[in-house]
Amino acid sequence: MAILIRPTEQKDLPLVQALWSNGDVMQFVGFPNGLVQSDEDMARWHSWIQKNQPHCMHYSIFDGDEYCGETYYEIDRAQGGLTSVDIKLYPGARGRGIASKALSYAIGQAKAQGARRIWVNPVPHNQKALALYARLGFVPCPVPPHILEQEGEGGYLYLEKSVETENLS
Repeated sequence: MAILIRPTEQKDLPLVQALWSNGDVMQFVGFPNGLVQSDEDMARWHSWIQKNQPHCMHYSIFDGDEYCGETYYEIDRAQGGLTSVDIKLYPGARGRGIASKALSYAIGQAKAQGARRIWVNPVPHNQKALALYARLGFVPCPVPPHILEQEGEGGYLYLEKSVETENLS
């Protein structure tokens, strides 16, 4: 497995756009029919990501030439380095160790930029994601009030881990 994780480039936007429009991928984030975005929407989103680097990074994940999905982090500097991470993979890329490798990479990159605590918010019925997050050291925690205001209840879990003293090399 030759997994490549690299910052998403302009040329990758059609790949991300197709990923987001896939209901099998997006059902776990509240879009069972996918999230359809225009080319202009994607360009605006990518511009926003670039403007907010390195505290916000989006990565494209490849296995050789095959686009497998994405991973992302966003550091909330106003909240002491509390950082959200996310991953989305096509069904064919799941169960191959790609998610663990990609999330660990994103977490390591976020830590290098000042992340202190990392959080995810999976849906309770996504047992594979819950097992992955448990293997990576995430534990259930109370939802911080500012996240509850932003995200709402939504039927998601809130899992968190500290990376302050963790060696992620």
